[in-house]
Amino acid sequence: MSVFSERLRLLRTARQITQVRLAALIEVDPRVYNRWERGVAMPQFETVIRIADILQVSLDELAGRSPGITEPRIHNQELFSLHQQVDALPDTDQKALILVIDSFVRKSQVQKVINRRR
Repeated sequence: MSVFSERLRLLRTARQITQVRLAALIEVDPRVYNRWERGVAMPQFETVIRIADILQVSLDELAGRSPGITEPRIHNQELFSLHQQVDALPDTDQKALILVIDSFVRKSQVQKVINRRR
């Protein structure tokens, strides 16, 4: 297993994101993503940048060039406070909240596409 694939797995699991979910976020097939974590294949550089952005880490940290795994950075203080409160909710409530938030994010993305076409 390569340093990259090991760091990818550690950073993903530290953030409690499944392989399938991360693959969806970076818009690749979950089987392709799984190959990256197993060290069988490597993503393109642009994809590595997207992964780092999603996991909220530097490229150095993703490549294993920094000492430890950091917590995701949430710059908005109100969101940070809510994140801590949500973290204390039962799993079923967290999953429901994820669905709601995901719906809002997708709605925003669709709206951006619509606005670009006007």
